[in-house]
Amino acid sequence: MLEKLSKWKSTISSREKNKDIDDINVPRHIAIIMDGNGRWAKLKGLPRVAGHHEGMKVINKIVRKADELGVEILTLYAFSTENWKRPKTEVDYLLKLPERFLNKELPTLIEKNVKVRLMGSIEQLPEHTQRAVTKAMKETENNTGLVLNFALNYGSRYELINAVKDIAKEVESGSMSVEDIDESVISEHLMTAELRDPDLLIRTSGELRLSNFMLWQVAYSEFWFTDVLWPDFNEQHLVEAIAVYQKRARRYGGV
Repeated sequence: MLEKLSKWKSTISSREKNKDIDDINVPRHIAIIMDGNGRWAKLKGLPRVAGHHEGMKVINKIVRKADELGVEILTLYAFSTENWKRPKTEVDYLLKLPERFLNKELPTLIEKNVKVRLMGSIEQLPEHTQRAVTKAMKETENNTGLVLNFALNYGSRYELINAVKDIAKEVESGSMSVEDIDESVISEHLMTAELRDPDLLIRTSGELRLSNFMLWQVAYSEFWFTDVLWPDFNEQHLVEAIAVYQKRARRYGGV
């Protein structure tokens, strides 16, 4: 009896927190540029890696909330092709985080029917990172719930260059003509070929730029920027972003 009462209270509480959004019009694909870890650490007098560690904790909360709200795909910009320019100690730490996160959270992700996915150049990542990501993808490949798509060692220009090269090879081989090339062909050659384009793009920390993230895919996405640093981002911020999204009219160039 007490267990049922507890679950009922939890359901009521969840509905109360989500009252500002329409559960029918939840964005199916949300992409997030998780920015501000270093600044968060600096404000607290801590090393930058402390901000990255704290930011990793936020991922779990946001994945759970997105799943609860009915989001189908959550893409997280975890490490860009430009991030290699950072100090080696910071890069090494950043590339240990996927392994730490997945080693801890994989059982829960499996239980919640979450499917882990990667977009990016995995071959350049350290072996321990490759092993952790490959294991997570393998053990969740048959899951049918939320798709958790990590952009890891990802850069949109790199992605587009490789798509163009692949299309050029097909034209050269005769399996495709130049006249066949259209938007759908390009989309099919991107790392997101199996996914719909993001409906909503969120960027934390107050920066107003895309930073080489999904340049093709976000052509008609709604953008939501916040000054909140990623380690301080929480479930209610996600709800707020979705509430703003739901008030916008997506016309795709029409009227």
